Amino acid sequence: MSDVLEVKDDNFEAEVMQSELPVIVDFSAAWCGPCKKLDPIIKELAGEYDGKAKIVHIDVDSARETAMKFGVMSVPTVLYMKGGEVKDTQIGLIPKEKMVEKLNAIM
Repeated sequence: MSDVLEVKDDNFEAEVMQSELPVIVDFSAAWCGPCKKLDPIIKELAGEYDGKAKIVHIDVDSARETAMKFGVMSVPTVLYMKGGEVKDTQIGLIPKEKMVEKLNAIM
């Protein structure tokens, strides 16, 4: 089972922007209730899409620069990226099925 990769400002470019695989970027924070509910879904997706997509987590409090660059105003915010471009965005908690749908759309 693949783990969710922790990304910060200093490795965002290498891990996300230059990724060969589609990337789910989970912007969240330790103090955020809905983020805690999203966490197990993110971990499941990391396992299910191991080798097919990259699942990364960014704590907005420790990666403020990246959060600002992508205009993240509330958490959780999830970006669906491919080839260094944002293909889809979700704000707030949505069911796993919807996330799978959005990810499959960019595969």
